[in-house]
Amino acid sequence: MSGERGPRGPDLDGLREQARGLGHEPGVYLFRDAAGGVLYVGKAKSLRSRVASYFGAEASRSVKLVRLVREIDSIETFPVLSEAEALLLEWNLIREFGPRFNIQLRDDKSYPYIKVTIGEPFPRIFVTRRLRDDGSRYLGPFTDVGAMRRALRTIKKMYTVRSCHYRMPAKLPPRPCLDYHIGRCKAPCAGLQSEGDYRAMIDEILEILGGRTRAVRRSVEDRMAEAAEALDYERAGELRDVLRGLDQLESRQAAIDPRGGSHDAIGFARQPAGGSVCGIVLRVREGRLVGRRVHYLANVGDEPDDAVLGALVKGYYLRQADDVPSELLVPDPFHEQDLVEEYLSGVAGHRLRIRVPARGPGLELTRAASRNAAHVLERDRVERGEEVGTEVETAGPSPAAARLAEALSLEAPARDIVCFDVSTLAGRESVGSCVWLRDGRPHKDEYRKFRIRDSEEGRTDDYAMMQEIVSRYFDRRVREGRALPDLVVVDGGRGQLSAARQAMDGAGVSDLPTVALAKRDEEVFRPGTRTPLRLPRADPGLHWLQRARDEAHRFALRYNRTLRSRRALRSRLSEIPGVGPEREQRLLERFGSLDLIRRATPAQLARTPGIGPATATSILAALHEEDPARGTAS
Repeated sequence: MSGERGPRGPDLDGLREQARGLGHEPGVYLFRDAAGGVLYVGKAKSLRSRVASYFGAEASRSVKLVRLVREIDSIETFPVLSEAEALLLEWNLIREFGPRFNIQLRDDKSYPYIKVTIGEPFPRIFVTRRLRDDGSRYLGPFTDVGAMRRALRTIKKMYTVRSCHYRMPAKLPPRPCLDYHIGRCKAPCAGLQSEGDYRAMIDEILEILGGRTRAVRRSVEDRMAEAAEALDYERAGELRDVLRGLDQLESRQAAIDPRGGSHDAIGFARQPAGGSVCGIVLRVREGRLVGRRVHYLANVGDEPDDAVLGALVKGYYLRQADDVPSELLVPDPFHEQDLVEEYLSGVAGHRLRIRVPARGPGLELTRAASRNAAHVLERDRVERGEEVGTEVETAGPSPAAARLAEALSLEAPARDIVCFDVSTLAGRESVGSCVWLRDGRPHKDEYRKFRIRDSEEGRTDDYAMMQEIVSRYFDRRVREGRALPDLVVVDGGRGQLSAARQAMDGAGVSDLPTVALAKRDEEVFRPGTRTPLRLPRADPGLHWLQRARDEAHRFALRYNRTLRSRRALRSRLSEIPGVGPEREQRLLERFGSLDLIRRATPAQLARTPGIGPATATSILAALHEEDPARGTAS
């Protein structure tokens, strides 16, 4: 790595001198501002030639490039051995620093993924909304959440995937759980299923989730025939159920390619004047449409379409190299297409062909992807309360953001809004929430929930609770160097606002605009003013504040209810004679809920460590006496 710091402020002569001192090797370059922040990350075949090109005549640069050059203070470079290595390093640095002049891929965080923990000896499969760099396989995001969950339910009927959360083999349950006894798991935790057999099952599931069912079907049919020939009718029946599950899954997928091809098709749509950009990836496997991926691109500005398309392709596939198809259909050629094709072919282990279809089903697919993207942008405008069919210059503020800035006398439009709320019931299980809205839409990756620490049982102090959660939130955010919102909203009145401001003063973020929104008359309280602001009911700025307040209330209330349910469950079990804290904990670990304990048989309860037949009978008798309408499982 080499890095040179230039003088403070835009000094083009000094920057040109830095550029002339660079070598001609491939690499990655970072432009930094006067504070040391990363403005832009780029990749070059020749570092000297590429970096020097930024400091030519201003008339030849785009508006975005002119703004970038005016803020550059220094150049930092990372020479590498090849363009392919530079491609990956560029993407990783963009993800690490999030420079505001780079086009960046942003998922719609409201959509879930299927996570397969392939780094574990006995992988688990579950739904998540958070991507982590933990070696797991992520499939998604899935826009049709209902279809995704139905597919998972079908797969878990077909295969005996473990549902427990033990990180085997480091941690094992004392004995096989209920799933083993009802045939939903083969108990690898007890050594009743080998790691090899379990892995083979997971490999088949990954093929199915990837839409590649033909080879799985052939393999299952062959194994079913072998089992029948060996008179192993139980195993043959299990495999027959797998085939039925495949039929069920395939019946839900639209057949759109009569040739049975497997490829991805990409399209995108953008609003005018540097507005929002949405990209769509349509995934076709063996002739059937098996999925649609929605992605947003940020910091696009006036970049040409080929740069946008290139950023979409690189952003999606460089982080999902295990899901690279054999053919990628794009609407137009894009910058560095050959390099991307070569690199992705290498990491995927098979040849990737990037093609611009001129006719036929391929052309229809790319057009369909672009139409999908346009529909998503239109949907987003409707959700933000903007008029359908109008062109929105989203490079500037949206109408709601502009109106809010005007009403609250903000220096800049508030794109990012956080809202705090607290929830309690008679002083029990007091909790707080913080939600983040970006351009009026939930940004759920930034949601936070808090258990109130400094509260006494049975006593409620809303102001102290608000001060605690705001203090904890901003203390940590400042400590970790995380981005801060444009506007802070608290649910409540003048007292909650004062408590929040005290916490923000202590965290060193008192410069952030802050308001409180009272439920009764929808009054907006501002620091330093005695008279609350009353916005018209139809005001789009008020709608944003209400949306943030209502979302924070919903999130806090849900967390409060979850904690109260857990407390009620523990309280009910502890009232049963013979069930102390240790037995209570073992029952909860094994069954998870009061309803499942109530539905169990005495024999199933008695398999819990420390619970003998007599105790099991007394537990069920007590629970059924409380709710006689529920019977035991037969």
